[in-house]
Amino acid sequence: MIGFGAQGRAQALNLRDSGANVIVGLYPGSKSRARARRSGLRVLDTPEAVRRGDIVFLALSDTKIPVIYREQIAPNLGRGQTLLFAHGFAIYYRTIVPRKDVDVVMVAPKGLGPMVRREFLRGRGAPGLIAVHQNFSRHARRTALAWAKGIGCTRAGVLETTFREETETDLFGEQAVLCGGTSALIRAGFDTLVRAGYPPELAYFECLHELKFIVDLIHEAGLAGMRRLISDTAKWGELTVGPKVIDQAVQKHMRSALRDIRSGKFTREFIREMTTGGRRRARLLRKAERHPIEKVGARLRSLMSWK
Repeated sequence: MIGFGAQGRAQALNLRDSGANVIVGLYPGSKSRARARRSGLRVLDTPEAVRRGDIVFLALSDTKIPVIYREQIAPNLGRGQTLLFAHGFAIYYRTIVPRKDVDVVMVAPKGLGPMVRREFLRGRGAPGLIAVHQNFSRHARRTALAWAKGIGCTRAGVLETTFREETETDLFGEQAVLCGGTSALIRAGFDTLVRAGYPPELAYFECLHELKFIVDLIHEAGLAGMRRLISDTAKWGELTVGPKVIDQAVQKHMRSALRDIRSGKFTREFIREMTTGGRRRARLLRKAERHPIEKVGARLRSLMSWK
């Protein structure tokens, strides 16, 4: 287990509880060393952990993988070992190129680390994806399925895919719907109400706070199930006004975003930004964090005793 963030920790503990022999690889000054040891896991320096592992899971961010792989993993990787990823980005966009005599597989739980651990402890599991990029051993698929079983994914079900499909759909979902699209929709709704003269507190509750209730319904019952559970006025508004707001122009922009992902344009721009100081990224973050909804939200959340 190279790295011990939220996903790395969850998978390490689930694997341990499933009977696997787990070693955590971290750099000498990592603050995660104490946390891993408190969890009862053996911690070694990254190069030594790589040499001892049958399966080497890179539980690292896309931006950290290239350097750590080049400097600490590749020189210590042996013939017949397995490289395992939770996301296809580094392989699909070739920010790393593994040697040919190792297996390269992916097991991608469809849930954040805390959920992966929580569902495992409840005797359930988070669904997941598996994929094989290199099958040197001829049993790479079995390895991926075994790992998926060890972390609890097979309890909920796994789908077989490819590194390309997982990477492109994951990036698109983040950009167009889950993170980028949702954030932009919330801010646009907030701004529309405030500019029309409504109190920002009301705009916050209607456009951000109550979103969780709807998302929870969708998560549990799907779009049709959510529709059955909301009021008649909300239902009529969803059916008649929603398509006017999220119209063909929005889908046109979505198709453009997908083209940039599939062509590699988004990745080239992202890598260039992250390797040249990240100044534009920092500027955009500062602008987003100065939006009025953040100040209003912080004040309102401080008054919510249940939080």
